[in-house]
Amino acid sequence: MTRRAENDVDATAVRRASRVVGLQITIASGALVIAAIGVAFFFVLDQLRPAELAEKPRPGEHKIYIDTTEAMVAFVVVGVLAVAVAGLASLIITRRAVEPLGRALRMQRTFVQDASHELRTPLAVLDARLQILQRALAADDPSSPIVAELRTDTRALIDIVNDLLLAAEPVQDAPAGPTRVLAAVGRAVDAMRVLAEPHGILVQVDSDTEQDPQVAMPAASLQRCITALVDNAIAHSPDGSTITVAVRVQGRTVLLTVTDQGGGIQGIDPRRIFDRFARAPRTATGDGGAASRSASSTRPSFGIGLALVRDLAARAGGSVDVAATGGDGTVLRLSLPSLPIRSGS
Repeated sequence: MTRRAENDVDATAVRRASRVVGLQITIASGALVIAAIGVAFFFVLDQLRPAELAEKPRPGEHKIYIDTTEAMVAFVVVGVLAVAVAGLASLIITRRAVEPLGRALRMQRTFVQDASHELRTPLAVLDARLQILQRALAADDPSSPIVAELRTDTRALIDIVNDLLLAAEPVQDAPAGPTRVLAAVGRAVDAMRVLAEPHGILVQVDSDTEQDPQVAMPAASLQRCITALVDNAIAHSPDGSTITVAVRVQGRTVLLTVTDQGGGIQGIDPRRIFDRFARAPRTATGDGGAASRSASSTRPSFGIGLALVRDLAARAGGSVDVAATGGDGTVLRLSLPSLPIRSGS
């Protein structure tokens, strides 16, 4: 997406926010104006006693008689004008107030994108050189473990940069075509088995659907969501455990759950794990035993992947949450609206 399109998306978001705030202020101002005019109108009616109309004015006294219908029309006209002026003023003021926020948002997005793009190439070159060095070293070389750890750290940095690029992408329009869920899940699981197998972790897919359900989400985004959820499960699973990716259809919703056999979410409120940069303390992961060592002990987490899952799910009209967590494992659930399966598709 071009920089101009990104700015247009940011400008649209700012205008939408200003309209919402302006509308809220207009409603509040209108309620106050209506209440004030109502009180004034009933006060005037209370003062207009029919008995006073028959009384003759005293010497030097002047009386003004007001028609109730005309008074009501006048109050209504004044009220409508007051509400209209308040609404217009609130829209102008709120738009001016949120403009600095819009500029800050564009500057932040531009900085993250530019920095991430600049980091991708040198990190890719660094990983390639480490790979060449790793192949050149003998198996019994004492430097081999250090080089392997350097490659792991480099790949982690590359993943972080990719996550930052995805996080900086503006919200786009809904995709035109449907995406098959089982196909995307299969690709994501196959890719993540490379990280799970060295720890003896089995990643399996469980589906009871006869047909491959479809959702209104780009295939790359859906695969990215499953990858992040499985990656999180691997990072918090003991060696030799099993991770299950289940696909279920309930009515018009496709439910994708990722279940691990770790020690549960510890050290952080489960409702906050989808917040950007939120992560549990290192000591809260696993029980520290050698037999149940968590894969996250060698793979750092920076609290970006799950936040991206929430953003991508929200763009597709879905959600992600913690379905269950405890000493026997955690279940993360991704819910997406399903699309009708057309014959021959």
